Amino acid sequence: MNAHTDLRALVIDDELPARSELAFLLDDIKGITVVGEAGNVRDAVALIKKSSADVVFLDINMPGITGIQLAEGLKSSHPNPPALIFVTAHSQYAVKAFEVDATDYLVKPVDMDRLCAAVEKVRQKINQQKSEDAAREESACDTGQIQAEDGNDNARIMVTKGGKKLFIPIRDICYIMARDDYSYIVTATDRYLSTKTLVKIEAQFEGSSLFRIHRRYLINLANIRSVNSPGGGALTITVDGSDEDLPVSRRRAPALKQALEL
Repeated sequence: MNAHTDLRALVIDDELPARSELAFLLDDIKGITVVGEAGNVRDAVALIKKSSADVVFLDINMPGITGIQLAEGLKSSHPNPPALIFVTAHSQYAVKAFEVDATDYLVKPVDMDRLCAAVEKVRQKINQQKSEDAAREESACDTGQIQAEDGNDNARIMVTKGGKKLFIPIRDICYIMARDDYSYIVTATDRYLSTKTLVKIEAQFEGSSLFRIHRRYLINLANIRSVNSPGGGALTITVDGSDEDLPVSRRRAPALKQALEL
C-alpha cells in the first residue's frame, strides 16, 4: 500500500457520540477513510463481510456480544480479517485484546498522536504483508501445466480445526488462501487452518489438481464452476462449494487458460 492509497476503516461502538468523535479524528488523518459505522456486533459483522475494510476500530463493552468476542470470531473464521484497534474507556482489557491479535489498544478519550501512531502500525503491517506475499509469489513455481487427471488427488493434507488435527482429501478442496505464514483451506462445507504456507502446499502436491491463480490463492481445477471476465482483461474464478469470486493475476492467466484449454 502506498502513501496515496487510503486505508478503509470501520468504527464500531454502541455509543453514537463516541463513534462520531472517532470518525471526526480519523477524518483529519491523511490516508485513511471511514467507510462504515456500526453500533452493535451484529451490524459490525455484516459491515466487515461486505466492506473489505483494512482496519476496524472496535469498542469492547457493547450490549450482547463484546468486542473481544467479535475479535475471537474473526480470528477463527475469517480467512483474511482486517486489523483491529480497540478503543475503550477501560485499560484492564489490554492483555486480552493482544491475545486476539489486536494491532493497538487506545484508551478513551483518544489522544490524536496515539491515534496517528496506531494508524501507522496498520499501514506498516499491510505493507509488510504485501512484501511477504510478493516474495512468496516470486519464489513459487510459475511454469508448467497441472492437469487434474495427472495428479495424486487421493492424497490428503493435514489441517487444524477446533484444536484437532484432521486430514482433508485434495479432491474435497475448493480453494486455498494464504494468510501470513499459514493457509486457510476451504471446502464446500467448512474452512480449516494449515500451518503450511501456500508455497509449501503447492510444492508438496505438485501434480495434483491444485493450481495457483494468484499469489494468495490455489484453486482446485477439478472443482471450477466458471471463469468470469469482469472487464479490462481481468479474470475471476468461481468454484463448486463457494460463492467467492477469486481473482486471477495477469501473470497466471495464460497458464490457467492453457490448463483449461480456453
